[in-house]
Amino acid sequence: MGEALTGSNAVWEFEPDAVVIRYSRGVRGSRLLQALGERRVPHEALADVELVPGRRGTLILRATPRPGADPLMEVAGGQLRENADPYRLVLPEQSASLAETARDVLLAAVRAAAAGTDPAGPRFLVPAPSAPRSFKAYDAKATFDGRTVGFHWFRTGASTAKWNSGDQTFPVEELSGVEWRSPEQVHGHLRLVPRERTEPPPAADRDPASVVFGLGYGSVHESLPFAAAVLAAIRTARVRP
Repeated sequence: MGEALTGSNAVWEFEPDAVVIRYSRGVRGSRLLQALGERRVPHEALADVELVPGRRGTLILRATPRPGADPLMEVAGGQLRENADPYRLVLPEQSASLAETARDVLLAAVRAAAAGTDPAGPRFLVPAPSAPRSFKAYDAKATFDGRTVGFHWFRTGASTAKWNSGDQTFPVEELSGVEWRSPEQVHGHLRLVPRERTEPPPAADRDPASVVFGLGYGSVHESLPFAAAVLAAIRTARVRP
């Protein structure tokens, strides 16, 4: 298309094979979208595009990523609030004609790209947030350098079981997945899933492979991109020679 649509939360720029999304940095915008900054989404990473009525004289242009295409959405698991949806563009009603054209052209491109695409291939189709990354959970500082995750316990927050286990390091080659429960829900946490795990893990506050969230700790805009970066590295490690 070679054009762009500007909404109140983002700008979508349409390229021949992808949509480049640049998120608004306004003070009222989602902190997650601000943290993401910009994302390039290939057409083959999308399953659908729709245009629906929004609130207070707005329209919503929304794309649906394919399962297994985007590490961020895989980790989020449907837990994001509507205003933090990276695939949602809020437009004024006056842009209806442009929005309809954009939807139709993008949907056609998505359907054309879907032929022969394997969204569950060895690597994600949408780039993950880059490493290194770190954030403070309630009981530890979590770090990731691109190959190894580290949990460095806080004496005032970590349980006795965690503190006695000592600081933990997890090479991505030894992991099979990441579980993320939003800090906006009860018992929010990030848990690493070891490849050799054969028994149900203990509660997150006692599991040395988990960090727990709390008020002001493990915020979505910090912990979710972290988890997505780790998940993408795990997927890459599976196919690394």
